[in-house]
Amino acid sequence: MIRYKQINGTVNVSQRGQRLDQTLAKTFPNYSRSRIKAWILAGLVRVNGHITTVPKKKMLGGEFIEMQISIKESCWEAQDIPLNIIYEDDDILIINKPCNLLVHPGAGHADGTLLNALLHYFPPILDVPRAGIIHRLDKDTTGLMVLAKTVPAQIRLLALMQARKIIREYEAIAIGKMTYGGTVEQPIARHPTKRMRMAVNQMGKPAVTYYRIIEHFRAHTHLRLRLETGRTHQIRVHMAHINHALVGDPLYGTRSRPTKNASESFNEVLCRFNRQALHATLLQFYHPITSIKMEWYAPLPQDMSLLITQLKKDNELCQKN
Repeated sequence: MIRYKQINGTVNVSQRGQRLDQTLAKTFPNYSRSRIKAWILAGLVRVNGHITTVPKKKMLGGEFIEMQISIKESCWEAQDIPLNIIYEDDDILIINKPCNLLVHPGAGHADGTLLNALLHYFPPILDVPRAGIIHRLDKDTTGLMVLAKTVPAQIRLLALMQARKIIREYEAIAIGKMTYGGTVEQPIARHPTKRMRMAVNQMGKPAVTYYRIIEHFRAHTHLRLRLETGRTHQIRVHMAHINHALVGDPLYGTRSRPTKNASESFNEVLCRFNRQALHATLLQFYHPITSIKMEWYAPLPQDMSLLITQLKKDNELCQKN
């Protein structure tokens, strides 16, 4: 359902000669120029009481503007779901997302998501497109996410993301003993037959993942990864493509099996790890409003820390034998 609200303003004399859409974007900075242009074309803007549908109409200065802005009403429900907030100011939120939390409602998941939690925590975020969600993490991937609380912050964060100026680093545990880091530069598209999966496809969108080794074990490797692009399931697809799928990945890996000559406690932790071992550990960018350089770090969650502890013990046991 669409609802409308009216906002008014007066064109500054210094804006004489500017296009209508350009003038309105500066007069009402909470809305993007493309959105304002769409409202003009839809006949939702009056200049001195007269509807105009010409975005390039030149301003003389002093005109009175009436703008009926359209807002898409959602059926999303605000729900009291706890949020692990790492940082907050008037413009952005940084959260540490837990496992088993969807970011956005979808088919079969109408509620219980991060979006529902945001509507409860900060109701005005409903007026921000996509409730301020700039990027996503898979349901079972943990770690840092940035969210916009205002439209100007969202517009600038999306521009930073598009310009690849938001640094996102992850830690993961991959299957197999890797001896050196590298780069995976392979395009990604929807799998041709398995619609829940993505796949490397030369007709897909460009995707680049950098990875380096933090520590290697007998049959696994602890990795630090950095995204240059942000395709769906990118790290999971790229690691599986080079035959090092992530531990516990239900889509791109195989079910963990007991390791020969390993302790019972190690095999129990490994086989019970039932999600992809992936955590968004670092987020760095220039603040969308203040332009101050900011950085956040989220330590590994308990399940990944426990798995790494068992991998270390297994390594020591193997070396002794």
